[in-house]
Amino acid sequence: MSVKGIYTALSGAMAQSLQMDTIANNIANVNTPGFKRDTQVFNEYLTANEKEQTGMPVPRIPSSIESFYDMQGGDKSFVDSKGTFTDFSQGSLKHTGNPLDLAIDGAGFFEVATPDGVKLTRAGNFTMDGNGHLVNKEGHFILASGGAGADPEARVITLNGSEPLNVNDQGDIFQGTQLVARVSVVTVADNDSLQKIGNSLYGFKAGHNPEIIAKPNPSLKSGFMETSNVNVVQEMTDMIKTQRIFESTQKAISAYDSMNDKLVNIVGKTS
Repeated sequence: MSVKGIYTALSGAMAQSLQMDTIANNIANVNTPGFKRDTQVFNEYLTANEKEQTGMPVPRIPSSIESFYDMQGGDKSFVDSKGTFTDFSQGSLKHTGNPLDLAIDGAGFFEVATPDGVKLTRAGNFTMDGNGHLVNKEGHFILASGGAGADPEARVITLNGSEPLNVNDQGDIFQGTQLVARVSVVTVADNDSLQKIGNSLYGFKAGHNPEIIAKPNPSLKSGFMETSNVNVVQEMTDMIKTQRIFESTQKAISAYDSMNDKLVNIVGKTS
């Protein structure tokens, strides 16, 4: 039984190591604009219920309960990672005074044209490239609203760098009295269908229908930037708790290893 028990403790240690990596990534991105914190989701994994049914071998030893039901670790509970959950709650808004810094107040995403297709982002720290195009910090084009199926290349926002500009709360960009474009703000039918690409972009998970819905009346704040929604105090508290649990599973692994050593080297030699 100690051989099976060591795998129970090992699965717990692996789960806490994964949780520690996630917490560390959250803390590292505490100053990343628009970053959304992640958490790991774990389920109890009951081996007996998850294993495929197989034929039961005929016992060739004296009858016992164990001989008629091969547990195969089914009497133990294991920790199973079910993936990463992203918390899309609103981050605080920080005043910058830069009219090209846009923060979404409420739900929604900006559309970004990348070499791999249109992606979504909450990071609104935009700038203007050498050709006058509105881009994000990676140099990808920020798209204007244009409706579902509209050609992304036709929605690239081009500004005149010599004229002052202002952006209203609906995302309309004006240079002087001329309306240049409206920044596209969209929502998705299911946030759980989104998958992080790096620390600021989102795509859709494989097998999920990319349901993007235009937001007709967005609420934007020009001259503000949405900060990450990471709470450093909470993350540090979770890190301490995770570290303590990891140390406990290490002690359990050492204890099972010591038991196995005694079974092999002491009990096995007893006449």
